[in-house]
Amino acid sequence: MSTTKLGAGRALICGSMAYDTIMVFQDRFRNHLIADKLHMLNVSFLVPQMRREFGGCAGNIAYNLMLLGDPGIILATVGHDFGPYAEWLDKQGVSREGITVAREEHTGQAFITTDLDNNQITAFHPGAMGASHRNRVGDVRDIALGIVAPDGRQGMIEHAQQFADANIPFIFDPGQGLPMFGGEDLKAFIEQATWVTVNEYEWSLMAERTGWSEADIASKVRALIVTQGGEGSVIYTQGGKIVIPPAPARQVVDPTGCGDAYRAGLIHGLLHDLPWEVTGRIASLIGSLKIETRGTQNHHFTMAEFRTRYSAVFGSDL
Repeated sequence: MSTTKLGAGRALICGSMAYDTIMVFQDRFRNHLIADKLHMLNVSFLVPQMRREFGGCAGNIAYNLMLLGDPGIILATVGHDFGPYAEWLDKQGVSREGITVAREEHTGQAFITTDLDNNQITAFHPGAMGASHRNRVGDVRDIALGIVAPDGRQGMIEHAQQFADANIPFIFDPGQGLPMFGGEDLKAFIEQATWVTVNEYEWSLMAERTGWSEADIASKVRALIVTQGGEGSVIYTQGGKIVIPPAPARQVVDPTGCGDAYRAGLIHGLLHDLPWEVTGRIASLIGSLKIETRGTQNHHFTMAEFRTRYSAVFGSDL
């Protein structure tokens, strides 16, 4: 676990870049799944609404970090079809410094179906993500901290090791990539990381596979952050447990990418050495702002607007 003190600087975001095809099922999955027939599942969902968005964990985190006024450098591998996404990043002012193209592959593709309860079923084609290990943390200079977000398995392993070897503090964010790793793999990541962040489901899986409790992991890193959706989040540190309240959304439109927005908030707080109580609230609020808009990179705000909303929600100034 790195003990490097941070100051405002650049964050290196290791993770996936993908096109998201998002579909909305105008019913609830539970109405169409028969519990004792799941072993012979053959279900078709009619999805009248469909759209294609720019996504991937690294792209989403970098976009949200840009909204918060911080530079995020994406370290990712993309495919021959990346042109439209590249144009979008350039238009938004998000750096492509660490992105490389594997021309024999497609850019990652996610096919996401959301029901009326905001449950999601996702099919993901990794494409160029499988070559993510070709990129190296050392290829990008002047990095204050990093994050290892869902990506190709070998890339996640090697990037975590490279951060540790370079004594660059980093967040381990296994996300939907967590099932790729066994207990010993996860223990190695945690031992290398400075912070760990997961949602409730991912935490259950991590605890089961490692046999470690919240206190066990909090003793090895600066903080374990567990998000709880609309219930807020909990931050476990060696000094105790910090409960972060939710930031109520004005309307719940699309949950896709809320976790990535939350992680951008964490990075912002860490880059600026903010207290956990403030960092967690910033992360909670930006996740709430994201859920009010369809897609993962279509929400917009100025920092003045963000501060006003923060004060209204939490009753204190940012």
